[in-house]
Amino acid sequence: MAIAFIKTKKRTDFPEHEQMFSFIEKYMGYLPHSYLLMAENSDLLTAFSGLTNTVFGSSEIDNQTKQLIALASSLSSGCKYCQSHTSHGAERTGVSVKKISAILDYENSDYFSDQEKSILNLAFASGKVPNQATKKHFDDLNKYFTSSQITMIVSVISLFGFLNRWNDTFGTEIEKIPGNFVEDELVPLGWMK
Repeated sequence: MAIAFIKTKKRTDFPEHEQMFSFIEKYMGYLPHSYLLMAENSDLLTAFSGLTNTVFGSSEIDNQTKQLIALASSLSSGCKYCQSHTSHGAERTGVSVKKISAILDYENSDYFSDQEKSILNLAFASGKVPNQATKKHFDDLNKYFTSSQITMIVSVISLFGFLNRWNDTFGTEIEKIPGNFVEDELVPLGWMK
């Protein structure tokens, strides 16, 4: 396993985190290299895992929608590592490959409801630097969601804002499973490499 900008250790170098690594691997289908980078600081890994579990364990918003939010904000930020993870994650939660592929033209796509479009409008706007979220985004969200649900939407965006910066800064190498998903399923449908 090679990391572009920093050499990281192997899974076996962190036996104290094996239970967490096994849980993540079962949930995602592989162990992300980003977790191995975080394992260099046990407190950081534990805190990040707690936040991730809170966000993805919440029932305020379904996990398919969370993955689409994560994908949109990762597309907006330009993080290829997170784009591969979140597109693969969306498919694992039951989002069709055609819908995933259509996300870049979501505003004109019949795959997305008006409710989903309001979420994606915010996710794409807030994934940019500088952040382009406006009151109108929240006015639109208020048509469909409670304040608690909106807080969870922003929580997903914020979680992936951290991951986008983390992985782009380190140049984290994309694992085979999400990388192959993009190459085999999305690129043939016109997905950007």
